[in-house]
Amino acid sequence: MSSNDTDNWKEHNSGKEKQNSPKKDKTEKVKPEKKETQSVTEVKKEKHIRNKSLWRLIIIVSILIGLMMGSTIFALLNLGKRTIAKGVSIKGIDVSNLTVEEATNKLNEAINVELLLGIDLVYGDDYGVDFDVNQIQYAYDINKAVKEAYEIGKSDNIVVNNYILLLAGFFGKDITLESSYQEESLNGIVDDIASKVPGLAIQASYNIEGDQLIINNGKQGIAVQKEELKKAILENIKTRNALEIMENSKEAVIQIPVEMQEPEPINLDKIYEEIHTEPKDAYYIAEPFQLFPEENGIDFAISMEEAKATIKQAQLEEYIIPLKITPANKTIDDIGTEAFPYEVSSFTTKYDASNINRSGNLKISADKINGTVLMPGEEFSFNEVVGKRTIEDGYKNAKIYENGQVVDGLAGGICQISSTLYNAVLLANLEVTERRNHSFTSTYVPAGRDATVVYGTQDFKFKNSRTYPIKIEAKVENGIAEFKIYGIKEELEYNIKIIPVTTQTIPYETQYVPDPTLAPGQQVVKQAGHSGYKVTTYIEKRIGGAVVSKTVLSNDTYKAMKAIVNVGQ
Repeated sequence: MSSNDTDNWKEHNSGKEKQNSPKKDKTEKVKPEKKETQSVTEVKKEKHIRNKSLWRLIIIVSILIGLMMGSTIFALLNLGKRTIAKGVSIKGIDVSNLTVEEATNKLNEAINVELLLGIDLVYGDDYGVDFDVNQIQYAYDINKAVKEAYEIGKSDNIVVNNYILLLAGFFGKDITLESSYQEESLNGIVDDIASKVPGLAIQASYNIEGDQLIINNGKQGIAVQKEELKKAILENIKTRNALEIMENSKEAVIQIPVEMQEPEPINLDKIYEEIHTEPKDAYYIAEPFQLFPEENGIDFAISMEEAKATIKQAQLEEYIIPLKITPANKTIDDIGTEAFPYEVSSFTTKYDASNINRSGNLKISADKINGTVLMPGEEFSFNEVVGKRTIEDGYKNAKIYENGQVVDGLAGGICQISSTLYNAVLLANLEVTERRNHSFTSTYVPAGRDATVVYGTQDFKFKNSRTYPIKIEAKVENGIAEFKIYGIKEELEYNIKIIPVTTQTIPYETQYVPDPTLAPGQQVVKQAGHSGYKVTTYIEKRIGGAVVSKTVLSNDTYKAMKAIVNVGQ
């Protein structure tokens, strides 16, 4: 190789080395420098985040510790307080920060306002009953509720106390006020209403008169929804607010809920099964005492097919099926008074003996009842026992109430017999199953102690709810109508007292009728006016001198009878 070539080769390789060397050095030095810068930034950022989170955690923990310490102190302080915690109410009445005595007084005042308000139970425009809450002895257990309110936040567990007090303070804590009432009285009031609402459905019924079976067809009408009515009454009382009542003290009004009711079709097979019997003689057993009255044999005098054909022939109000009666050989009257040695009750009313027609009606109906024996659980129906009032039976016209006036009507006066019997039944502590008051007050018994009857529509019924059979004796003579009920003395006999209380007087109006037969300005009273009344009657049971119970017997409304005055023109 020449010297020139050698120099060129060195120069060429030297250039390559120079060209490659800087790049290599630059790469080796820059890259580590860049890595180091990024790492420091990230470390600083992460450290900042950790510090920030730490401070947040410290603040949160500090707040929680502060809250816990504060609430713990608050709970401890509440344990020593003699007042009810903040936010606590009873039946919506705020009792916060009150002592037990203050809270009790506040509740008593409010509850007294709530329970004094009456309820007007109405059906349409023609029927209404004033309901007094005291009639069912409705009451609240105020002491129990106040005690529960006072103990809020005062348990042995501080953590639980904290939780309860915070909830009460922020969201409130309302305590339910437990109530109680006399269910028997409420049922009695509702049953009484259900028997008096106008337009009631009438179920098919039957009774035996002599040797005839009288079947009365039913009629469509309404029936009171008893359970719904009871719920409405109790809900009205429960949801009352004393402040609202004081602002508007009007009586609450509840519409009596009813539903339409179709009468059951006549079931002749069932009726036959109930009345058909073979004749049985009366007898009794002395130890233990049991009385078995006579039973006359009863059977259809025609075939079942003929009887059913009689009912299918036409849609009548009344059907008559002839009966075959086979009398028993020995009756209770043949046994004598030894079977009924104890007088359970008696009641008398007075009548005008000079009024021959009316006196005769009283005697006829009383004689039909006289001697009736009822076995334990057996029901008595006035209309079934007395039967239809007809001229053939000897009834005559006498004064009755009709359309707000006193007029003559067949068998007038026999409501005195049903009312006299009603009082004897009450005093015997027997269960009354059906009874209605008159439209107007009567003269022979106080308002609230009468029982009206109308054959086919209004009946008076009761059950022998005693342990042993009873016998009814009736007598009408010398201006006195008397009923006595005999039986066997029970282990526990109550002394019964009937207490009618007039709650409202309804004034009467005067109607002036032009009368051309009178001199101008002359006035003649054709009919005297009488006030009407609303009466609540209670039955009180005593043993010795101690009152055992006092319950509502009935709520009765008597219309005012207008005065009618004839005026000369």
